[in-house]
Amino acid sequence: MADHSTNDATPRPAAGGSQRTAFVISLICAAQFVLQLDFSIVNVALPSIQRELGMPAAELQWIVTGYALAFGSLLLAGGRLADLLGRRQVLAVGLALFGIASLACGLAQWPIMLITARIVQGAAGAMASPAALSLLTTTNAEGGARNRALAIWQATTAAGATAGIVAGGLLTQYFGWRAVFLINPPVIAIMLALVPRLPAAKRSGSGGSADVRGALLATTGIAALIFGLSSGQQHGFTAPATLVALALAVLLTTGFVFAEKRSAAPMLPLSILAEPARRAAIVAMLLIGAILAGYVYFASLYLQKVLGFSPVATGLALVPSTVTVVFVSTLGTRRLLARFSIRGLLLAGLASMGAGQLWLAQITAGAGYPAAVLPGLVLTAAGVGLALPAASIAITSGVRAGDQGLAGALFTTSQQTGAAVGLAILATAAAATSGHSSSPVDGYRLSFLIATGLAVLAAIIVALQLNTESHRVEPGHQQASILRQDPTTPSQPQR
Repeated sequence: MADHSTNDATPRPAAGGSQRTAFVISLICAAQFVLQLDFSIVNVALPSIQRELGMPAAELQWIVTGYALAFGSLLLAGGRLADLLGRRQVLAVGLALFGIASLACGLAQWPIMLITARIVQGAAGAMASPAALSLLTTTNAEGGARNRALAIWQATTAAGATAGIVAGGLLTQYFGWRAVFLINPPVIAIMLALVPRLPAAKRSGSGGSADVRGALLATTGIAALIFGLSSGQQHGFTAPATLVALALAVLLTTGFVFAEKRSAAPMLPLSILAEPARRAAIVAMLLIGAILAGYVYFASLYLQKVLGFSPVATGLALVPSTVTVVFVSTLGTRRLLARFSIRGLLLAGLASMGAGQLWLAQITAGAGYPAAVLPGLVLTAAGVGLALPAASIAITSGVRAGDQGLAGALFTTSQQTGAAVGLAILATAAAATSGHSSSPVDGYRLSFLIATGLAVLAAIIVALQLNTESHRVEPGHQQASILRQDPTTPSQPQR
């Protein structure tokens, strides 16, 4: 089996100069912004949807869960599809399906129509997101160019998540809930008109055939996990449906590992996980995903239920954290990558995230936003701005061009799976604590304290496993090896 973790096939930058590269980054990040926006934009509109369509609470939850279930479970398959069929083509199909599904959501007259369209939206996003990320990494060679592009990608992701909360509130208040979906098709149409201008990357040369069995096992295994965790939050983790789903997740995931070992052309070549640094970064991303999902969720609940903020005011209260992520990712991290190692940036980011969560763990029912909440949000956001670009570089560096779609999917799947698992654990712990307390704040505090522990655990894993020598990414150093630099050979900038 070919080595999938070497730098022998490091992608070369696409021809056409800096303007073409800027266009590629702008279009790809715009697509990611829209996909991320739809994770959060619908949350504020849920009460209006429930009233107009007469949806019971159990069905209403599926507007959110259906999207997350399809998106999270199909990411690996979508990433591999992009490698096999062509990234630009898969991105175009994913965006087109996303636009059609958004239109169907906005025109839905019955609950089942809306839920089905949201599931299709999630599936389309699972095609488009890894295809877009792999276009980003293959257009920019390893080193400074790719690191800057990945930093912008992460900043866009954070901006989309917060913008969704604010935009959802404004659109629902002034135009109705259907507007949160109908705003997508015109934007998607513009993107589709520009997609042909993206570079047409070659298809993967790693066998050319789809691993259908592996794709089915991975997709159903992740879907069973997400469904089981969602069911556990709603009905308890001892409910029969929850136990069956989680047991299926274990069986299917185990079957996937054995199937990939025996497959001649596996969907996930296990050699891509042979690099200890990459494994450490993936595990760190699982834990970071859990921290991110929990801190946004519980900070929003605290602002609305305890401090009495409106949904729109809550979104605006989260804007400083988004600005911090954008600033640190795009400006700070770019400069720091030229001076410090990926390991160092990850550790610094996790330390800042842990400090922010520990600060939020001190909140009280009578605390105010500026002193009690804002510092914790900003500290956490600064850590996110450092950690996410560093983790994405660690996961995608050293992976040959033909597997970049899969590498991007691994990064996103780790984050999404971590978010699902982490939020289920944090929400269950918070609910159990709040049930024995007169105030929900006790549960929120516990969730932030657990998140602090997760940040410490991630830092320990990174410190022990991602133990490469400090590597400085020189500007323009196209063939930099982030993970495997020989410590006896210093990096030399290109002349």
